[in-house]
Amino acid sequence: MARIAGVDIPKQKRGVISLTYIYGIGRSRAKEILAAAKVDESTKVQDWTDDQIGSIREAVAAYTIEGELRSETQLNIKRLMDIGCYRGIRHRAGLPLRGQRTKNNSRTRKGRRKTVANKKKATK
Repeated sequence: MARIAGVDIPKQKRGVISLTYIYGIGRSRAKEILAAAKVDESTKVQDWTDDQIGSIREAVAAYTIEGELRSETQLNIKRLMDIGCYRGIRHRAGLPLRGQRTKNNSRTRKGRRKTVANKKKATK
């Protein structure tokens, strides 16, 4: 297994796919990295030489990835919550941010249903 940016990438997969195991690298960025490192994107990780892995590590180092990216994202969310803007309030309440309806769906953000008991009718 090759270790790039502190992540073990699977060696039996193609280079483009295995680079996506790193947080912050998707398919298009993986293709850019392999092109910059002059490595064929269809070759499997197990077929990479040490020189190729070194050049890929250098190309990956140019991007903000993994822990640094995660902390940057969390800081951005915290900033929104601190200034009290609409998106920050929605983050704080655990509701969807981008205009989705909440009457029927949005279970991913709201969590499991919390059943509310009916009020009993007052007897005369």
